[in-house]
Amino acid sequence: MTIEHDRDIVSAPTELMKFETRHVPGALKLSQEMVWPYRRDDWEFAATVGNGLVLERAGEVIGTAMWWNYGQAYATAGMIIVTGSAQGGGHGSRLLNELLEATDGRNVLLNSTEEGLTLYKRRGFTAWGTVIQHQGPLTVAVTPNARDDIRSASVSDLAAIQVFDKSATGMCRPSMVAALADVGNVLVIERAGRVAGYAIARRFGRGYVVGPVAAESAQDARLLILAQLSKLHRQFVRIDAYAEHGLGGWLESLGLKQVGFATAMVKGRRPVSDGPAGMYALANQSFG
Repeated sequence: MTIEHDRDIVSAPTELMKFETRHVPGALKLSQEMVWPYRRDDWEFAATVGNGLVLERAGEVIGTAMWWNYGQAYATAGMIIVTGSAQGGGHGSRLLNELLEATDGRNVLLNSTEEGLTLYKRRGFTAWGTVIQHQGPLTVAVTPNARDDIRSASVSDLAAIQVFDKSATGMCRPSMVAALADVGNVLVIERAGRVAGYAIARRFGRGYVVGPVAAESAQDARLLILAQLSKLHRQFVRIDAYAEHGLGGWLESLGLKQVGFATAMVKGRRPVSDGPAGMYALANQSFG
């Protein structure tokens, strides 16, 4: 490619449009440029369960932004990427502005890298917590506690899992929970005939992600995580946990090193969990 042709591409106008399946290869290229571990399947899944925008220049994807609506009150945002050669041109702001308009007045949550904090703060987002990313090959042979209240979920458990998820997150997201359950291995804690916690492990990135993990206590969350990890020996495992629950040191002891963190932010009102239920690990940093 000649230098003149490169300049023609850089100077070409950009077009903002709805994310479609045909944009997946370009979006994958963007995430690879950022050294994010998304696979093509991960992009396709995210687009299927959510909504997205893409910026194109001369037929090339130069930016993306995705969001997932959870009822009439909340949405989460993520996968907001602008290629390095186009950064500094206001493209990130353009994508974010359009995303916020598309979420139709909902309270919006996201998890920001250090590089994105300034942009999000300018748009009215405030920090409320920290998500710690732990990952690595699971070389420790994990033995789950022998408990008869932790079992594999069945199709008939889905409605109860969705209700528990709403209590844990404060958000209505039955479609997301159903989609995650459809592609993952689901375990539940059952007490007195009711679902009192759940955890999903599924293929993602370099291996597997354990999350969401929702429970009524940190102890229950650890039991669910152990039960999932017992099936993933020698696999590459990632867990994105909320720092406030203090699982970091315990995950380190299992050989899952902390490799990064993100700042949990909200524009508007943060959702509130109902009762003792809480979310301990995320499906990923975009979905929440």
